[in-house]
Amino acid sequence: MAVQAINKHTDMSPEEITTLVFDTIDKNGDGELTLEEFISGAQQHQMIMDIIKKTLDLSNVLKVIKSGRRHSV
Repeated sequence: MAVQAINKHTDMSPEEITTLVFDTIDKNGDGELTLEEFISGAQQHQMIMDIIKKTLDLSNVLKVIKSGRRHSV
């Protein structure tokens, strides 16, 4: 469902997005992404970050999750 939502904001098919993410981020090749693996990998690849940002700017959320800190709003 997330890939379909992202697909609305890019010319890539859901399959192309999924392949890009796994080929780029799944460094150990196990076919699964941990949260840490996703965050680290996405932050290192501008194209993936651009796709995510087109759907919803998650950069601050990813930073908070990665650092383990919570901020009151």
